[in-house]
Amino acid sequence: MAIISDFEEDQTDKKPPPPPPPPASSSHTPPKTSTFTAAFDPQNPIKIVEGVIDFLGKESDFLEKERAEKEILAVVKKAVEEQKRKKAAAEAKAKAKAESERSKVEKEKEKEKAKKEKMDENEKEEESAKSVPNKGNGLDLEKYSWTQTLQEVNVQIPVPPGTKSRFVVCDIKKNHLKVGIKGQPPIIEGEPYKPIKVDDCYWSIEDQNTISILLTKHDQMDWWKSLVKGDPEIDTQKVEPENSKLSELDSETRQTVEKMMFDQRQKSMGLPTSDEMQKQEILKKFMSEHPEMDFSRAKIA
Repeated sequence: MAIISDFEEDQTDKKPPPPPPPPASSSHTPPKTSTFTAAFDPQNPIKIVEGVIDFLGKESDFLEKERAEKEILAVVKKAVEEQKRKKAAAEAKAKAKAESERSKVEKEKEKEKAKKEKMDENEKEEESAKSVPNKGNGLDLEKYSWTQTLQEVNVQIPVPPGTKSRFVVCDIKKNHLKVGIKGQPPIIEGEPYKPIKVDDCYWSIEDQNTISILLTKHDQMDWWKSLVKGDPEIDTQKVEPENSKLSELDSETRQTVEKMMFDQRQKSMGLPTSDEMQKQEILKKFMSEHPEMDFSRAKIA
């Protein structure tokens, strides 16, 4: 009996201890949250800040901490610096845009200026390209030469020796001129620089080697720049009519020619013409008679 009893005790000692009882379930309580609401008054913006601080004091112990004041000041400082940074960035962007627009306008002005200078240069080149008149106020070209007075134009066209009038083609119209040898391309063909009086025009063969043509101008108060349009032009400001021929004109025509010559000289020197000078005198006289009027913006048309 004693052996059995001891055996049972040994078996009882070797049994594993019972598992611990399960822990009692505990309920999780979420942290308390509060909602801050306030209306923003642009006239008194600090009021909403005071509301936030008051809210913090009521709903938490944040203001009781030693670093509360420093942390609040740090937040405010950061917000102020951020606002300054945004403002500076916006101003820099606006300035850059303004500079870009200004640069664009300046570039357009420079472009227009360069374009105008180029046009002026081209005009000067065109003017310089105009030939100086020959002694007859016309021009000597490869196939023909021409001279002029205010009333007439004389054309000289060299042709092969022995050329007779029946071989010549000379078609003179008010706005068209054609001259040449039959069966060959025209030597001259085109629209005269200005209209001509067909009934007062003539042509002939001289020494059987030159076609001579006399064209009477319709407008006898103007210098031609070329015989036909499209041919090389002369600089009419360098035309020099003979004084002896001026004396042969009637008084009215001579006065008109002298006035035109004076105006051409004035223009070549950049000075006012006779008409412009007359207008200036009239304006000066009117200004002296009416001192009460403002003529600061007056312009001579």
